[in-house]
Amino acid sequence: MPSEHEESCTITSSPRRGRLPAPQEDHFMRLPGAQVVSTRALLTARENIRSAVESRAMICIYGSAGNGKSFAVNACLRELAPTLTRRIQFRARPSTRDLRHELFHALGLPGRPPAHPIEFDRMFRAALQEPRVLVCDEAQWLSKLCFEYLRYLWDDTESDLTIVFTGGNGCFEMLQSEPMLESRVYAWQEITRMPLDEILDVVPAFHPLWDDADPDLIALCDEEAAHGNFRAWAKITRHLTTGLRESGRTRIDEELLRWAYSKLRTRQAA
Repeated sequence: MPSEHEESCTITSSPRRGRLPAPQEDHFMRLPGAQVVSTRALLTARENIRSAVESRAMICIYGSAGNGKSFAVNACLRELAPTLTRRIQFRARPSTRDLRHELFHALGLPGRPPAHPIEFDRMFRAALQEPRVLVCDEAQWLSKLCFEYLRYLWDDTESDLTIVFTGGNGCFEMLQSEPMLESRVYAWQEITRMPLDEILDVVPAFHPLWDDADPDLIALCDEEAAHGNFRAWAKITRHLTTGLRESGRTRIDEELLRWAYSKLRTRQAA
């Protein structure tokens, strides 16, 4: 069993602590009018998650920031296991004490958190005899002791627990570095940038603003600014919505497009 000799850290919670976010929160900046689009990555994630839930397995879905991994996981679980899913997330490296407390609240256990680790363990093992899907978002922040504790809960013969690890840079390497955990991961999926052919199909379905946009403009925007990154497309779309309203234009043109994605540029080197 993991020991408790780690420094505590601040836990990030939300008003919907432990639950999937509301659908409108999936899109970056809660972009009005944005739609869920069945990208290749999302369809693959749906199949991986479906198989994991059926098999009571661990899986890992990872990728660079903005490529849509958390979006895909949330959208798929909202469809496949909305009432079974509990979600934890950390923004700094947690101790096993932090992890136990976050699990206690995410699982909705009654009363106050117990004083001793063995009491937590007894409560978790009892609660996890019922089917649960646990999403560990930003899993790259978890320590070796935290991974060992999650493995301990999952390995319990009475457990009916599915674990979905998601994370950005370092998530894959962190999980791969723990052989006892890595050997138990049922499926790995890296979510990468969308290629241009997919962008041309996906973007017009993503938001009404792009319904009648010239495909050449979409391709130009992706080449010069968005680079297949879904979060970048959401930001550009938000800027364009403002630009259309303030300029009185009714359609996107190259001038407005360049104005919008110029806001994404980093400072130029001197």
